[in-house]
Amino acid sequence: MLDYVKMILLKVSFNKALFEKELRKALKMLVPAEVPDFRSWCYQQFAHIYRKVLKRVFGSFEIAGS
Repeated sequence: MLDYVKMILLKVSFNKALFEKELRKALKMLVPAEVPDFRSWCYQQFAHIYRKVLKRVFGSFEIAGS
């Protein structure tokens, strides 16, 4: 599943709204053990263009996941 959500994010990264939507969906699909690696990968790949989106989505996910 992790490889699948990575592929989707790479394909939709041209559009901020679509990227955020798919990122939120991806977090719902992954098992908790996959999330730290996924988070790291997202920041490596997309922080230069979507840092605020990543902070917002992962921040709300960590609060909800606590």
